[in-house]
Amino acid sequence: MESLATQVLVIYVIRTTRAPWKSRPSRGLVVSTLATLAVGLVLPLTPAAQYLGFLAPPIAFYPFLLLAILIYLGLVETGKRWFFQRHQL
Repeated sequence: MESLATQVLVIYVIRTTRAPWKSRPSRGLVVSTLATLAVGLVLPLTPAAQYLGFLAPPIAFYPFLLLAILIYLGLVETGKRWFFQRHQL
């Protein structure tokens, strides 16, 4: 879940040289991202999970997931800014 969420959400950070909240993404990107996240977060909670070998995470996992995503995206944004300050493209 963490890997899927960070891989999908990092697109918003790396798609622009500006801050991600200052650049509006396309409707298709938002819809596809939200759909992917919804499936990834809900699938382990469905009956299909046992057939796929998934286990439902404990409720305490979700605050950790949010924190891990925020830290990861913050580090990517910091790295992106560092890169573009040194390599004016």
